Amino acid sequence: MHTNVPNSAEPIAQVTSGMRVIDPGGEEVGTVIAVQLGDPNAVAAQDPPSGDGVLGDGVPHTASGDEPDVPPDLAARLMRTGYLKVDSRGFLAHDLYIEADQIAKVNQDVVELTVVRDRLIPESR
Repeated sequence: MHTNVPNSAEPIAQVTSGMRVIDPGGEEVGTVIAVQLGDPNAVAAQDPPSGDGVLGDGVPHTASGDEPDVPPDLAARLMRTGYLKVDSRGFLAHDLYIEADQIAKVNQDVVELTVVRDRLIPESR
């Protein structure tokens, strides 16, 4: 999805797949499996139209397949602002989505967050 851009002012641009993610207390959240930079022109969440050929409650994800796998209003917000998808630790744990503004900083191979794990968005599946 994204390659490393070390000179960008945005921390999300410094993140690559495989990096570890920790919360403000140093607890491990998981490992980055996808990085998607924001697109301010991404689709806006709205009531879906009705009729044949309609998306229903889905939001089109032309650039990234079925990602992010969250309710349409959250998907639209994540697509506009940018996000990380994290393989969460734990046997029955859902993958998590981290909004770009929840990234405090990136140090070598570690992404440090501004919020605790419970404030992250779980994958719908």
